[in-house]
Amino acid sequence: MKVLFTYDYGEEKMNEIKKLGYEIVYMNEKEIYNNQNINDIDVLVCYNPFEKIDMDKFTKLKLIQLSSIGVDQAPIDYIKRNNIILSNNKGGYSIPIGEWIILKILEIYKNSLYFYKNQENRDWKINTNLLELYNKNVGFIGTGTIAIEAAKRLQGFGVNIYGLNTKGRSVEYFDKCFSVNDMDEFLLECDILVVSIPYTKETHHLIDAKVIDKMKDGCVLINIARGSIINEIDLIEKIKQGKFLGVALDVFEQEPLEKESPLWDLDNVILTPHNCWISENRNNRRFEVIYENLKKIKNKEELINLVNLSKGY
Repeated sequence: MKVLFTYDYGEEKMNEIKKLGYEIVYMNEKEIYNNQNINDIDVLVCYNPFEKIDMDKFTKLKLIQLSSIGVDQAPIDYIKRNNIILSNNKGGYSIPIGEWIILKILEIYKNSLYFYKNQENRDWKINTNLLELYNKNVGFIGTGTIAIEAAKRLQGFGVNIYGLNTKGRSVEYFDKCFSVNDMDEFLLECDILVVSIPYTKETHHLIDAKVIDKMKDGCVLINIARGSIINEIDLIEKIKQGKFLGVALDVFEQEPLEKESPLWDLDNVILTPHNCWISENRNNRRFEVIYENLKKIKNKEELINLVNLSKGY
């Protein structure tokens, strides 16, 4: 069997794949194009080369193994039409993202931006408007692996942890979960809201001005999912109106974030460049999923992290 990698995991790891009996082809994702050497691949291991290649030329393709948690970049219609197996890196980045969520909640509650600016200016000013995280209600819109890892890490803070998922199913580490039909009730409970759902046609601009108006005044909003889940124009307007205590964003409707965006200049907004998933363990965890699935498909065993394209959040 033949596998195309668009990222080089190094000689040692690539040799592990060869020992499974695979012929490896490597093309950098930024430079990929269709040619005779890749059109007969059985497996594609990638992030998002799909705009650069004609997928219909992959007539033998059985598996697309994504390096990302999200799957919105994948050619879903092609996958369904050709009965291709789609697997993602579910859980691979959940620990560093979970840590990032906790960090940003605390930075907002302890007003770290204020102190960092004062330090830069060598300005000694005490701030008496800091808050405790203790006994606050933290809500996650979406209760997948990222939300679970963050909820797990919140256990020692004495908070109430709520989740919103499709049917209100119970999830470990959550005190209570609401169904999407009870979203208004859920929003009213939350002092802190974390957006952690997959991006789909159904979740595009899920959070708009009407939804933001139903949130508590002075709440915290954090987005680590996809920028287009939030209507950014509505969000900016509500921030300017003073709706939020603070907002932390790692994802944006347009990336890189335009230099002209008002988000750069808002005092209670923390921005990072789609960076919350980074850690020293990311490649090892990602490769473990890839290796296990390549081994399983060889042995005709059930793969891990298969994507259910009809599943909600």
